[in-house]
Amino acid sequence: MRHVAALIAVAVAVMPELKFGPTYALTPELKFGPTYAAVGRNFSSGDETHLANIRQLTHGGENAEAYFSPDGTRLIFQKTAPPDLPCDQIFTMKIDGTDVRRVSTGTGRTTCGYFYPDGKSLLFASTHLRDAACPPRPGYERGYVWPIYAGYDIFRAGLDGSNLQRLTSSDGYDAEATIGPGGRIVFTSVRDGDMEIYSMNGDGSDVRRLTNRPGPDGGPFFSADGRQIVFRGRVSEGGELEDYRALLKEGLWRPTQLEIFVMNADGSNIRQVTKLGKASFAPYFHPDGKRIVFASNVHDPKGRDFDIYMINTDGSGLERITWNPTFDGFPMFSPDGRKLVFASNRNAAKEGETNVFIADWK
Repeated sequence: MRHVAALIAVAVAVMPELKFGPTYALTPELKFGPTYAAVGRNFSSGDETHLANIRQLTHGGENAEAYFSPDGTRLIFQKTAPPDLPCDQIFTMKIDGTDVRRVSTGTGRTTCGYFYPDGKSLLFASTHLRDAACPPRPGYERGYVWPIYAGYDIFRAGLDGSNLQRLTSSDGYDAEATIGPGGRIVFTSVRDGDMEIYSMNGDGSDVRRLTNRPGPDGGPFFSADGRQIVFRGRVSEGGELEDYRALLKEGLWRPTQLEIFVMNADGSNIRQVTKLGKASFAPYFHPDGKRIVFASNVHDPKGRDFDIYMINTDGSGLERITWNPTFDGFPMFSPDGRKLVFASNRNAAKEGETNVFIADWK
């Protein structure tokens, strides 16, 4: 889920709510996978060999989850910037950072903006029908947890935010929605008591459940040909699963070990791509459908720093893409594969800033 809005520290990288936006600092010390120890080393700009001409598109506040329009000319993203924007709202802008427009209502909290494949409509989740005010952030009594706000529903709107249409109305969390080339929407919901992935038509009809596994499956994206869906989930059982189920009843989630998975568009043939034993999230297909970019803290024994990685869909060829010693995440390729957009704490003017960056892909 990309629904995150929070305090992203520069020194201790923050993990934005999956498919949410930026949120609270992720601190659990997870088991470091020795197989992948070699991917960690000191940062230098020369290490980011796949990225050229990196440009910062936003300046100030918490900006994250930027995704390209079908023609590659605009981005949709979420932004928090108190006091004017006390919690995430959805904006669009040109890929050079100009012509920034708010397209959500300005009330409640929003997350997971995305363009329809015809380029004439957009999609996002919002809590504004539940309450015009920002929903409360959870305290730290239970440690680091993410809120799974029950008030989130998914909406369709025109490119300027007009003609708002509610697509989901279940009593719970419906968010993290993206769309395939055929117009089918995939999203995350807790409507059946667990965090699972569903699909529906572009108008909200014909809802189908795609996953049926214990634990937090979510953050789905289609491949460019619409035949596959990549998502993040968890395979662990035992005490961690018990903790997850207990917190979910209170609308909370403690993200710890997450892996990347791929399945067919109808939910069949689920296969695990990563086996890193850390927190890997925000996966996205390369346009060729053979590679996946994602964010992970696998290189950091303390689990506090996230960078962008790429891996083949069969789990081979793991490669680290960013080497910045703060948070890098939410990567997405442009439709032609020539650019990569991502969110980062790099170049922050003050602690807690997260901005959108774009780079040419080499």
